[in-house]
Amino acid sequence: MAQQKDVTISVLKFNPRDKESHPKFVEYTLQETPGMTLFIALNKIRQEMDPDLAFDFVCRAGICGSCGMVVNGKPTLACRTLVANYPDRKLQLIPMPAFELIKDLSVNTGKWMDSMSNRVESWIVDNEKEIDITKIEEKMEPKVAEDIFELDRCVECGICVASCGTALMRPNFVGAVGLNRVARFQMDPRDKRTDEDFYDLVGDDDGIFGCMSLLACEDHCPKNLPLQNKIAYMRRKLVSVK
Repeated sequence: MAQQKDVTISVLKFNPRDKESHPKFVEYTLQETPGMTLFIALNKIRQEMDPDLAFDFVCRAGICGSCGMVVNGKPTLACRTLVANYPDRKLQLIPMPAFELIKDLSVNTGKWMDSMSNRVESWIVDNEKEIDITKIEEKMEPKVAEDIFELDRCVECGICVASCGTALMRPNFVGAVGLNRVARFQMDPRDKRTDEDFYDLVGDDDGIFGCMSLLACEDHCPKNLPLQNKIAYMRRKLVSVK
């Protein structure tokens, strides 16, 4: 049987709502178990060492996107991060930047995503004044439906935002997640908006023309979405709008 290794996890702890709290790194040491993920390690720390430790999780299967954090300088999902991927078993954790800090590793991605959704008008616009629920749904080509579903796989974890240099410099930048959302509705035949309409939404430096194409969003996306391809596609579409 392989000898169990010690895992050292250093967490930046801070509660912005507590006037007595100051940012500091707290180090925890525990023994690795077979197949241990960072999610498992953090739960073990909270159950056995520090019940005050704050971090988010729901599904532990890479579906909800709740457990995003920065591990050794790279944003990732704790539930999909194997401790064994770090040979020295030393992990330094900080909360994802660009989002409002709740406490320790917990950030308010929901507030940011809600603001982004309103900014890009994240809903189908069909220009009909009244909805007739008796009408049969419009047909859609299977390939188009597959392309839309591909972009709908985004779980809004915020990792692409935390990875983005532009998002860190421009607080109002919609990020790859927002531009992905725009591309999703632009290709949806049920949405009647024109390229001019989408230009009005994201045709500025806080939108499609703010992206510096550093590729970090796609490099770190846990769902492997084609973010840069869709950003390039939308930029080509909107740059011709006069």
